[in-house]
Amino acid sequence: MGVKTPISLQEANTLFPGYDFLQITPTTNGIIDTTYVLKNSRSAYILKKYERAIDKKIQTEQALLNRLLTCKLNTPQFLEQNQGWYLYSKLHGTMPKNIQFYHIHALARFLAQFHAISKDFTDATPFLNAYDINSMLNFVKKNHFFYYKKLCSLKNLRQKNEGFIHGDIFKDNTLFDERTIAVFDFIDGGLGEFAFDASVALLSFNPKNKRFHVNTFLRIYNQNTRKKISSLTLQKQLQIAAKFYALLRINHDKQTKRAQELVNFKYTIV
Repeated sequence: MGVKTPISLQEANTLFPGYDFLQITPTTNGIIDTTYVLKNSRSAYILKKYERAIDKKIQTEQALLNRLLTCKLNTPQFLEQNQGWYLYSKLHGTMPKNIQFYHIHALARFLAQFHAISKDFTDATPFLNAYDINSMLNFVKKNHFFYYKKLCSLKNLRQKNEGFIHGDIFKDNTLFDERTIAVFDFIDGGLGEFAFDASVALLSFNPKNKRFHVNTFLRIYNQNTRKKISSLTLQKQLQIAAKFYALLRINHDKQTKRAQELVNFKYTIV
């Protein structure tokens, strides 16, 4: 479900007069916040209602998006808010399916440019603060001990604060308009390690850990930033990222099917 709070087209036009919305469509993806797509004769928009108390995160995301907009990264523009509803520009493109060389190339270039900007964006909380990792591990220990043995190395996990990271650049948080990448949903990001951010993205864009894709990613990323990521650092963070999201999936879904592929992720990088 992508909608928890219903809103009509008339109500949306009352909240945001001047846009003359003609169509409203509820989304079917997403499990936490309410999201609609709005259209008028000129453009399309994203309408969101955050179904949780995250005022500070909302302020942080708006400030980050404003900074990214000035640097011409392809990310949403925050437009207006009214009575708990937030209006954003809608990005163009479709979610990638069959990953090709150009997807990896665009992803690496985007992340390098994003991290170069976000290294100075320190008005945020650490990414891991939103997760009680030790409590989640206790749940897995009691209910899925086989997986606990594989995930227990996450206990007391800490990250260096190199700057703001998205932390969730899976394919469904990206769009491609031909070969141009767009990235959205920065709301749950925070301060963390850039190699971890890259590793999370590669879990989705390169789930079989193809060496060619990894080497391409590292080459393009390091060509576009002063702060390089080594293959050994990426290998370490791939292990951490795979285990971290396996832990989240087990706790969120209360079963292990969706976590199994991450637990079995192969990390060898040359």
